[in-house]
Amino acid sequence: MLSAADRALPPLHSTVRPLAICLFRHEGRILVSDEVDPVSGERFHRPLGGGIEYGEESGAALRREIREELGAEILALSLEAVLENLFVYAGKFGHEVVFLYDARFSDAGLYAREELWGDEQGTPIRAIWVDPASLRAPGAPRLCPAALLDHLAPPR
Repeated sequence: MLSAADRALPPLHSTVRPLAICLFRHEGRILVSDEVDPVSGERFHRPLGGGIEYGEESGAALRREIREELGAEILALSLEAVLENLFVYAGKFGHEVVFLYDARFSDAGLYAREELWGDEQGTPIRAIWVDPASLRAPGAPRLCPAALLDHLAPPR
């Protein structure tokens, strides 16, 4: 949970931002972008995807984002959950409603790569396959949105 001081930071976006992300799974691992907060220097991981444009359905937004970021097409899109994400990034407070999907790449060859490179509006994206259990280790990069780690927890 974020503190009142975090929520008092300048906003990252002027409203709650709708977002669609995808859990690509392969051999017990998930595909995440490997990122660093430019202000705090903290390393974190986030599944691929992005913002939903006004008038765009979340599944269509996800297909567009994966096409734009990796030049890849996806199949078998299935909504898994809707998560709320309150966070601090680049010294600013953010609030997102996240549509979490499961899908497969149409190009099975993408699963054989240890890392995938793409582009987000001129900024390189590096995506890697990680074991979700490794993200619980001390010092591990945090997973965003934070509620995603609980979503990935094995059933009790």
